[in-house]
Amino acid sequence: MAQISVVLPDGARREVESDTTAAGLAQSISRNLAKVAVAAEINGHLGDLSEQLRDGDTIAIITADTEAGRHVLRHSTAHVMAQAVLALYPGAKYTIGPAIENGFYYDFDLGGRAFTEADLESVEAKMRDIVKADQTFVRSVVSADEALDLFADQPYKCEIINRVRAGGADGSDAGEVGSADEVSVYRNSDQFVDLCLGPHVPSTSRLGHFKLQKVSSAYWRGNEKGPVLQRIYGTAWESKAALDEHLHRLAEAEKRDHRRLAVELDLLSFPTELGGGLAVWHPKGAIVRKLMEDYSRHRHQTGGYQFVFTPHLSNATLFQTSGHLDFYADGMYPPMEMDNGVYYPKPMNCPMHCLIFRGRQRSYRELPLRLFELGTVYRYERAGTLHGLLRIRGFTQDDSHIYCTREQLQGEIISLLDFVISVLRAFGFDDFSFHLSTKDPEKYVGSDEIWSEATQALATALDSHGVEYATKEGDAAFYGPKIDIHVRDAIGRTWQLSTIQCDFNLPERFQLEYVAPDGSRQRPIMLHRALFGSVERFFGVLVEHYAGAFPTWLAPVQVRILPVAEAHHQYAERVAATMATHGFRAEVVAADDQLGKRIRNGKIEKIPYVLVVGDSDVANGTVGVNARGADVERDVPLATFVDLVAADVSVAAF
Repeated sequence: MAQISVVLPDGARREVESDTTAAGLAQSISRNLAKVAVAAEINGHLGDLSEQLRDGDTIAIITADTEAGRHVLRHSTAHVMAQAVLALYPGAKYTIGPAIENGFYYDFDLGGRAFTEADLESVEAKMRDIVKADQTFVRSVVSADEALDLFADQPYKCEIINRVRAGGADGSDAGEVGSADEVSVYRNSDQFVDLCLGPHVPSTSRLGHFKLQKVSSAYWRGNEKGPVLQRIYGTAWESKAALDEHLHRLAEAEKRDHRRLAVELDLLSFPTELGGGLAVWHPKGAIVRKLMEDYSRHRHQTGGYQFVFTPHLSNATLFQTSGHLDFYADGMYPPMEMDNGVYYPKPMNCPMHCLIFRGRQRSYRELPLRLFELGTVYRYERAGTLHGLLRIRGFTQDDSHIYCTREQLQGEIISLLDFVISVLRAFGFDDFSFHLSTKDPEKYVGSDEIWSEATQALATALDSHGVEYATKEGDAAFYGPKIDIHVRDAIGRTWQLSTIQCDFNLPERFQLEYVAPDGSRQRPIMLHRALFGSVERFFGVLVEHYAGAFPTWLAPVQVRILPVAEAHHQYAERVAATMATHGFRAEVVAADDQLGKRIRNGKIEKIPYVLVVGDSDVANGTVGVNARGADVERDVPLATFVDLVAADVSVAAF
């Protein structure tokens, strides 16, 4: 048989027979590779292992333990779930079922019926039957008319086909199914076929390490006026060990859920009377928030920033000038009609900071001008997207806007990166990733030239730091590209926190000027920077990162003193007064309950230091120290303990 030559990822060429498939190539390289292969990348295109190779193809075998491989596993498992649901619930309509981060989902229309927990167990059991049956995934291409006949009893599939036929692909993994003339479908039995471009695993026996997790409601195409569907979420992995590890992380994340811990630790609450996405801060939570804000104020004050304050709402003309009403109206609260105009609660602080800059003539000698505000903003988030403090409708940003010259731009961005990272480290984060977001081709203002210059300035700053970064095409705000900084928390999750945006456009829209050394009037460049992102969201992330056990400098109560009996109460109060004199937050809990119970309560409340004082302590000026996560120490001199706490909190000293 004739031979062909293919190119492997390392550039090496390999001779194979002309009828070799991607699976055959994997087998020829090693039997182990063939076992773990799930798909192939051929000339940059992901395809099935059954695809036949051609002379000159560049090919990489995709294994199950890679992100691309897991995507294939999850997408294939979503198909199996849809197959199971249709088998168990005759008449069910299925819509789309993409792979998502760490899992997959599929949306179904059950004619008004809702899935129950028992239903999930039945679906999962049926899925395991399908996996055992070792059904082969087979792709075929049919005409749009044939596809409409094939899915004649499935209205959602027919809608997708007609949209593709009209030239408007759905945009989801399961919806991008072909062209106006032909549609891609996959079968894995005579009983089940789905619209899909693939790729998929060779057969259902390659699946099995999955778990169905929950059911929620979802609108078809996100349209609140459209049909309400039932969405089943699941997770799928390459091995039992990987699945178990993920489920363990989820269980740990549930323990750390800031919404639960906020109630248990009496930090804050979300009263229904306020409405969704709005929180009230209780005294203990407010202490932590104040410490966060005080630290932020201090760092900005010593970092060359000037403090400003702006109102919570503005006349609509401000947001017309800024462009928010053109590009961001859906995220804003409805207008308020007043006797002298239309007003909006502000979604951003930046337009008002531009007014401050424009308030008088500026000289180049004033630049860079760094303005800072803890400014509360209001954004309308749909009810279904709200999530405690992580997705909220009213929040406070530690918002800075820096106005600088072109010559100063690069240095300011580099300095901002240093500033952001140093503050995040102070709160206990040390694992960062960086993302550069570029222009949305549809939603932007300004010329391509200034976008290119702004994007290049951000990229150069990242390069100067020697950090790797991912590029997120089309993810920038309408006024400029941005750097997003993500942190990894104690259980390995990543959170997007800080943002640096480079903006040539708002200075133009607000006609901002400064007088240059030659007397000419020039436009400044504007850098937007939110360090926490928002105080509320950052607080929620901190609660989950520390599982509520804040470091001593942030803990609402740093020291709790427990007198063994009423006779020791006066000494306990003296100990608390001594701690307060040194600037520490201490409280006494009287001997109204058993000592063991009071100690346990202190541990449940995650207090860094619980002190027990009895007869010998009163006589010798000592304390018994129950430090969080450490062994108990008896007869510790009070002065020694003060020094211990001082050293503990000094890690974040201002």
